[in-house]
Amino acid sequence: MTELLTIGALSERTGVAPSALRYYEDRGLITSERTGASHRRYSRPVARRIAFIVFAQRIGLSLEEIAGELARLPTDRVPSRRDWARLSRSWSARIDERIDELERLKAGLTDCIGCGCLSLDRCSLANPKDRVARRGAGPRFWVGDSRPSTTPGKPATHDA
Repeated sequence: MTELLTIGALSERTGVAPSALRYYEDRGLITSERTGASHRRYSRPVARRIAFIVFAQRIGLSLEEIAGELARLPTDRVPSRRDWARLSRSWSARIDERIDELERLKAGLTDCIGCGCLSLDRCSLANPKDRVARRGAGPRFWVGDSRPSTTPGKPATHDA
């Protein structure tokens, strides 16, 4: 018989909170067996599925996408290294996209972090000539003010 882990032991082993483990189980991402007292017990291979879930979330997959990926794993045996590699092979392009996005964010961090919502007077795209400042102090777009309409490559076309 395979050694089963309590939810606490699985949480400690994976670094994932028990509440998240219960949530993953509710979503069908992992499974447990129940004792006579209805306590959850997990087989050791569940820890691999959790590692997969955590990694997939970090690269931006939604839980629905993760469920689809996990559904491609064999059900008649413990997934092998080859099975996991097959699932993650398509992620390279997605990781490259995230890296590009983060590099653009880093490059524009100083000038674009507010992008008008903090009424930066230098934002020629969303807040030319600091027009948004006329609406009042604070994060105007975050509090519900509409953004000026823009056409890509052209500055905003109406006054705030």
